[in-house]
Amino acid sequence: MSALKQELVPLMGRPLCAGFPSPADDYVEEALDPARLIVTNPASTFMWRVVGRSMIGMGINDGDYAVVDRSLTPKADDVVVAIIDGLPSAKRVIRLRGGRLALDFANPEMGPLILDEASEAMIWGVVTWSLTPHRPAPR
Repeated sequence: MSALKQELVPLMGRPLCAGFPSPADDYVEEALDPARLIVTNPASTFMWRVVGRSMIGMGINDGDYAVVDRSLTPKADDVVVAIIDGLPSAKRVIRLRGGRLALDFANPEMGPLILDEASEAMIWGVVTWSLTPHRPAPR
């Protein structure tokens, strides 16, 4: 595996307004390495391309990139990569009555996730970021 090339991106000094417009300062506060922002443990961090709509309730859309950290312990309301019957799948961790944790979809249009007794499921890692391309790069 090759080392990632560090690419610094200018971080503007004033926050970006997502409500009513405000005058923007025309200066750069610092340079920011996006990889350092989203990757806290490089040895255990991987990216997956998301396909499907089962996580839209958590803000993860079809075509997004999921940043997954294998060193984290999943907790309720985390999005995780679960290996279910050998296939990787993004699922939300929910807390059941009695305190047990379970996996489910995060899309109100989908029913609950029900695995049969023969199914095998394993948590592979915790999704720490999702990146949405708003203007995908040309192929």
